[in-house]
Amino acid sequence: MNVLDAVFLGVLQGITEFLPVSSSGHLVLAEYFLHLEEAGLAFDVVLHMGTLVAVIAYFYKDWLSMAASLFNRGKNTEARRLFWLLVVGTVPGAVTGFLLEHAAATYFRSPWVVVCTLSGVAIVLFVADRLARHELDIKALGLTQAILVGLSQALAIVPGVSRSGITMTCGLLLGFKREAAARFSFLLSAPIIAGAGFYEMVKLLRHGLSSLDSSYFFGFLASAVSGYFVIAFLMNYLKRHTFTPFVIYRLVLAAVVATVLLLA
Repeated sequence: MNVLDAVFLGVLQGITEFLPVSSSGHLVLAEYFLHLEEAGLAFDVVLHMGTLVAVIAYFYKDWLSMAASLFNRGKNTEARRLFWLLVVGTVPGAVTGFLLEHAAATYFRSPWVVVCTLSGVAIVLFVADRLARHELDIKALGLTQAILVGLSQALAIVPGVSRSGITMTCGLLLGFKREAAARFSFLLSAPIIAGAGFYEMVKLLRHGLSSLDSSYFFGFLASAVSGYFVIAFLMNYLKRHTFTPFVIYRLVLAAVVATVLLLA
């Protein structure tokens, strides 16, 4: 893979991983319509590690607070509580990813699947954004809510659903403010990305890791930098705006892709 394609895919991954528009769906469409060279498992792991760096860097204060709370049980009980809620919320997605890994890599990777999930989740997100109470902060998050958001995250194994989109939608339906739903969604992404990356890396090492060229570094860097700025943008944007632009984008993209497929 050349450096230009690597940077393009890295930026695409960084932007779409955190916006509620589906990173996996966009990568499927990019590979199908742009005829990009298939990235391969190693490059996919590198891109996801880039987005992991982005979410750790942006929320570093939260991660440091949670880490400190585990070693000092007398203080910062709120941070320790959030840590365990993240652990609980990660389980459904991790189990689903492990059980449906083959289906995700084969049967689900179809442009028509992406069309259906892009449009379907867009409608659900729009309804949730309009009908939600937008009252609760992340401190109101309890065990039941963490499990429900975790279960919704499991649906993101299907390209086009969007991990961030479906978890934010679930957060809205549970009554959380937009920025609170986004914050928990982003924090929840870290363990699932790290776990998936570690799992795939083990498979790579088991089958022999080929040499990594400069395109991997530039892809990683593009993913990390773009991901960081997208998180910063969305956290600020959602304080005053709705999800409507992302709903419109999903519907327009689904309509364009469907039209192209039908005319092909």
